[in-house]
Amino acid sequence: MNSPLTEADSAWIRRFHPRPDSRVRLVCLPHAGGSASFYFPLSRSMPDSVDVLCVQYPGRQDRRSEPLLDSVPALADRIHEALRPWTDRPMALFGHSMGASLAYEIARRLEQERGIVPAALFASGRRAPSTHREETVHLRDDEGLVAEMRGLSGTDPQLLGDEEMLRVILPAVRADYRAAETYTWEPGPPLRCPVTCLVGDDDPKVTVEEAAAWSGHTAGPFELKVFPGGHFFLARHQTEIVRLMASRLEAPDRP
Repeated sequence: MNSPLTEADSAWIRRFHPRPDSRVRLVCLPHAGGSASFYFPLSRSMPDSVDVLCVQYPGRQDRRSEPLLDSVPALADRIHEALRPWTDRPMALFGHSMGASLAYEIARRLEQERGIVPAALFASGRRAPSTHREETVHLRDDEGLVAEMRGLSGTDPQLLGDEEMLRVILPAVRADYRAAETYTWEPGPPLRCPVTCLVGDDDPKVTVEEAAAWSGHTAGPFELKVFPGGHFFLARHQTEIVRLMASRLEAPDRP
């Protein structure tokens, strides 16, 4: 049975398809500018053995009026606390782009502060924490920020053409980019959980080599899966990715 959620905790979690008899929980963390609803199709497609929890960052959709957080550590701290009531069964983490950095930092907190080793960490579309790129998208003007979003093909083109909506969403997008681009890895013990890295072979934000460097961040099993496509390759390969994650969660110690 789940522990009661406080109002603050429940603001962070969206459970679109509750599966009370699941054996594992999968926490899904969105990309920069993304929201919990991005993972609705993935949540719907997961088998009954996986209960999907989608994280909603402040400053968007129903949390639009809340103050933004613009650092990965600050977000990781808050999400880690919000997940406390959900640790009554094994927990896995899946993050895309900025969400992968968050998933890693939350996994560190679970292991180091609570002694909870995640069932798995799935890092998608993000270079390993120990690799570095000098990125300054968050310093661009609004036009430059929109150009970046358009180039990655992860945002509805109709939304990008709606000036009124852009005024609403761009502050959150900028804060997320600032969090992602200013994140600095602090060396420490490797994770103990299995890590699976997913990457597109034509992703301008991460090379296959940068993705492969995730292997250095776990003492557990590691695997690298390369898919055709760019930064949002997962939209084209959702069926295969859901099948992959479900199989690993059914046998989390599988290399």
